Amino acid sequence: MRIRVAECTVTYEGRLNAYLPEATRLVMVKADGCVAVHADGGAYKPLNWMNAPNQLTEDGDRWIVANSKGERLIIEFGEIHFETAIELGDDPGLRKDAVEAELQRLLAERVEVLGDGLELIRREYPTPVGPVDLLCRDATGGTVAVEIKRRGEIDGVEQLTRYLEFLNRDSRLAPVRGMFVAQEVKPQARTLAGDRGIEWREVDYDELKGLDSAILKLF
Repeated sequence: MRIRVAECTVTYEGRLNAYLPEATRLVMVKADGCVAVHADGGAYKPLNWMNAPNQLTEDGDRWIVANSKGERLIIEFGEIHFETAIELGDDPGLRKDAVEAELQRLLAERVEVLGDGLELIRREYPTPVGPVDLLCRDATGGTVAVEIKRRGEIDGVEQLTRYLEFLNRDSRLAPVRGMFVAQEVKPQARTLAGDRGIEWREVDYDELKGLDSAILKLF
């Protein structure tokens, strides 16, 4: 990971052009190529970012980050206050909380509740940026990547977007569509999912547990 704290302006050119005037900001470049620009506030969400895959070009005091969709993030630096680079190594991945892990198990056992004709291919299907919770096949034979959260927020949609970018490079699976599933999907997450062409669903944990209990009692 490369970290730079500096005076900078940021211009985004893409579906909606945006501009950040000069200010002191934190710019991070991750090993997978993701570039994020942060202010000293706003919790975890960056002011602007560019997900991998992309290409970072350094031209003097200017960084240009571009992707295959024609989007560009242009960062023009002034005074640099701090800069470092460090290898973080392999990450063991996110450990899901008990409810989220149980939701994944319950839905893996009865994926049909997410859509008629849906069949499970595999749980925790690996991608270069982490495993997608469920990989499924729909009634038409198409591939569906399902990401499951207890609370559905925009970072979960971003996570699924990254998975889909890599899964759709695999000719054995493509085209792969996404489904974002949670007990509650926040309005911003619904909007972002719709913009990305990702379907979203809300599920009732207690209802799924009830189905689980009924099946256990039958045997």
